[in-house]
Amino acid sequence: MEVRHSVHVVARTRRLLVGFQVFTAFVFAGLLMSFWYFQVGQHSKYLAMAENNHQRHYALRAPRGVVFDRDGRVLIENRNSLNIALVRDQMNNVEHSLDSLAEVLDLDAQVVREALLSRSNESHRPIVIVRDASLAQVAAVSARRLEFPSVIVEQTPARHYPSDKLAAHLFGYVGEVTNQQLLLAKFDNHRSGDIVGQSGVELRYDNLLMGIDGSRHVTVNSLGREIKALGEVLPIEGNHLQLTIDYDLQRAVEDAFQHAGFTGAAVVMDPSSGELLSLVSLPAYDPNAFSSGIDLDSWARLNSDAHRPLQNRALQGRYAPGSTFKIAMAVAALEEGVIDSDFEVSCRGGGTFYGRFFRCHTTHGRVGLDEALEKSCNTYFYTLGEKLDIDQISKWSRALGLGEITGIDLPFEVQGIVPSRAWKRDISGERWYPGETISVAIGQGQVSVTPISLAVMMSTLANGGDRVTPQLLKAYNDGTGWRQMRLGARGAASSPAPISQETIGKVMQSLWMVVNREGTGRRGRIEGRDVVGKTGTAQVISLAGRDASVGSERDLRDHGWFVFAAPRDNPEIAGVVFGEHSEHGYLAASIARHVMETFFAKRDGRTLPNLTVPVQVRQPIPTFNTPSPNTRPNAGGG
Repeated sequence: MEVRHSVHVVARTRRLLVGFQVFTAFVFAGLLMSFWYFQVGQHSKYLAMAENNHQRHYALRAPRGVVFDRDGRVLIENRNSLNIALVRDQMNNVEHSLDSLAEVLDLDAQVVREALLSRSNESHRPIVIVRDASLAQVAAVSARRLEFPSVIVEQTPARHYPSDKLAAHLFGYVGEVTNQQLLLAKFDNHRSGDIVGQSGVELRYDNLLMGIDGSRHVTVNSLGREIKALGEVLPIEGNHLQLTIDYDLQRAVEDAFQHAGFTGAAVVMDPSSGELLSLVSLPAYDPNAFSSGIDLDSWARLNSDAHRPLQNRALQGRYAPGSTFKIAMAVAALEEGVIDSDFEVSCRGGGTFYGRFFRCHTTHGRVGLDEALEKSCNTYFYTLGEKLDIDQISKWSRALGLGEITGIDLPFEVQGIVPSRAWKRDISGERWYPGETISVAIGQGQVSVTPISLAVMMSTLANGGDRVTPQLLKAYNDGTGWRQMRLGARGAASSPAPISQETIGKVMQSLWMVVNREGTGRRGRIEGRDVVGKTGTAQVISLAGRDASVGSERDLRDHGWFVFAAPRDNPEIAGVVFGEHSEHGYLAASIARHVMETFFAKRDGRTLPNLTVPVQVRQPIPTFNTPSPNTRPNAGGG
C-alpha cells in the first residue's frame, strides 16, 4: 500500500515538472519572439524614436527687406542679434529650471514664466525668452550648458534704423505679433513669435518686407550639444523697397525744426506725381528701441508722455487751419461767382456780421482779393463767409483735398473736418447757423485739418487742379529686379468739381504776393525761385477760454502754419510746415525756406545749405503755460 502511494506521488511530481518545463519553454519562446519583434522587426521604428529624442528643429529667421531712399541711400537695414530660447519638452524640473535661468539672466522669474506660457502650445519648438540678448547673458548660459541643456542661443536678424529718430513715424517699427493680431487675422500665414511691422512703412508693406523663414534639423547629445546636421532650408530675405523719400530733405526739415525750437509736422511733395519727399512728425521716438522688444517701463513712458511722441501728427493730428483756409475760401468765392477778381472790402479793424463784431488783426483799408490774401485780412474773408453758404465752402474745400482721406500709403490716417449742414445734423441733430460760417471763413470754428491734407491742397493748386494721392513706395525688388510703382493716381475720392484755370491763376498770383511783397510769408522768400505760400495762425483755445485757464498746465499758445510751393509757374515742390504752439505762422515759413533751399541746391548740384545759425532762436516748449493777457484780436491773421 505504501509502495503504491509512493509511486503515485513520484508520477505526479514528474507531471508537474514536465508541465513547468513546458510553461517555462513557452514563456522563454514568447520572450524571444518579443525581443525579435522589438529589436529586429521594429528596429527602424524604435531607432527613429530614440534618435528623435535627440533631434531639434531650429527656425532660421528670414531678414526683412532693406529700405532705401529715392537716391539709393539705406534707410532701414538688419543687424545680427542673439536670442536666448528654451525647448519646453526637454526641461525636467520646469519650476526649478525657470527660477535658476531667471537668476542667471538677471530677469524677473515671472517674466520668464509668462514668455513660456504665452507659447505653451509650441512646447516642441524653441521659445524665445530673451530677444537680442547681451553678450554677458549669452556667456552666462553658455557657461552653464550642463545645467541648462534645454536652453539654446539663436542667431537671428534684427531691425536696425541707422538714423535713430529720423523719420520715425514714417518708417514705423516692428514687434512680435500679438495674439490679438493673430485672432483678427491681420497677419496671414504668421505664427506666434514672428516679428512683424506695427506701424508706418513697416506695417503698410509688411507683406513685401517679410521674408520666408528657413529651418535647420540637427541631432544633439544628452547635453544639448549639436552632433550632426541632418538638413537645412535657407531663409529667403524679404523684398527690398525704394521709397520716394529724399534723405537730405528729411534731414533738412528735422534739423530746421530743431533749430527753430518747437515741434510739429511737415509734409513735402512733388505736386505733379504725389511722391512724398519728406514726412516729419515731432517729437519722435527711436524705433530701434522696439527691434528687440521694448520693455514695459519704456512703453509706459512713451504712452504717458504729455508731448505724445507716438502720434504721427502729419496724418493723425487735426488742427484748426487758421488763415491757410483762406485759400479754400478764395477758391469757393471765385468758383461760385459770389465775387469777381475786382471785388473789394473796406477793413476798419473788423466788421459786424449777424449782429456781432468780428475783429481783424489790424486795419487794412480798402483791399481786394490779392491784397486780402497777401496781408491776411480777416475782414475780407468774414465778408466772403457772409456771402457763401457753408455747403459751398465744404464743396470747394473737398475739391482741394481738405476734409478728405488723402489715400497715402501709410496706416492710421484720420480724416479732417470741413463742416456742412449735413455734417452738423448728423453729429448733433441741429441745423447750421449762418453766424457759424464767419469763424470757419478764417479757419477757426468747427473746421479742422491734417497737415497731409494741406500739403495735398497746395499740390492741387500747384499742378493746375489735379488732386494726387500722396505716395511713399517708389519701387520694390523681389530678387528679379526693381519693379516701379504707378505714381500720379488721383485722390481716393474724386474732386466734386473741377477748378478753373482762371481761379487757380488768380489765387497763385495772390500767394506769390504773400511771400514776395509785403505779405505775412516773407520769411519763405528765396531770390529767383518765385515761392508762393500762405501763413496761418490757429488758436488752441478761445480768448475767453484763455482768461479762464490762467495757471493751467496745458500749453495754450497758438499753432503756426505755412503752406508753400515753388516755383510759381511750374512748381516742383509743394508742402506744409506745422509749428505746434509756435505762436506765429511766419516762423514755420523759415523752416520751409530751408527745405526749399536744400531741394534746389541738390537739384542744381550745389553744396547743400546748413544751419550753423538757428533759423529762429526760441526756447523749447515747456510742459506748462501761463497765458499772456488778452491783448490781441482773434487768430487767423497769419
